[in-house]
Amino acid sequence: MSGKLHKRRLRRSQRLFDFDRGLDHRFVAGADEAGRGCLAGPLVAAAVLFDYEELSLGDRRILGGLHDSKQMTEERRLEMYPCVLRAATRVAIVVRSAPGIDRRGLHRTNCEALGDALARLEPGPEAICLVDGFRLPRCEVPHRRVVGGDRTSAAIAAASVLAKVTRDRYMREAAARHPGWGFEEHVGYSTPEHRAAIEELGISPLHRRSFASVAYTQLGLEDELEHLEGPGDVLEVDDFVVRADDDADGVEADLGVARH
Repeated sequence: MSGKLHKRRLRRSQRLFDFDRGLDHRFVAGADEAGRGCLAGPLVAAAVLFDYEELSLGDRRILGGLHDSKQMTEERRLEMYPCVLRAATRVAIVVRSAPGIDRRGLHRTNCEALGDALARLEPGPEAICLVDGFRLPRCEVPHRRVVGGDRTSAAIAAASVLAKVTRDRYMREAAARHPGWGFEEHVGYSTPEHRAAIEELGISPLHRRSFASVAYTQLGLEDELEHLEGPGDVLEVDDFVVRADDDADGVEADLGVARH
């Protein structure tokens, strides 16, 4: 990495930390999600709590370059993942599967997953909680919506890294169980290669059927979708990257809270 690029990344991450510190709270929590716009695979929400009185200079240094995970290379995200776990006071990761998204709807599932991640974080009344882009109507944890939060707040950016890495790992592991759709490459997003695989193979147990009106019907899969919508064809997804207890419906999981 060139010296100029390194300095630019450090300045960018410094702005994120300056934003959090400017909120005048010792504890700052951030929540973000990954996979909201995918055709296949789970939605993953993560929340991160930073204690700015305990966050050491060493922690700040290892988090140098922290940014919106979508703007980071995969290599950089993988490097940053353990750094976030080390620096954070608490983290929580929540997984919501494709069948759950289909039953509840994407927006509701997204908001509830973000709210669940914040709740499992147990930030306490002294913390200020930030959410990237969304106000969460059913969330009992007081929070602020920050538009473009993963480019604004260090806590939200850290959560975006955890969510993205967790989800990508899951999809690449799932690719071995569901070969042919190229999940190891596009991790469930709508790419020309992914759409071509759907045209050839149909849909897999990981695909979200609620996207039919947008994508699948254009590929002539209406008959297959109608067949899969029967109650006997609800497909469970329970092989998460990190061992977790299944939800009551057997298709979702919370990965829990890591306390330091």
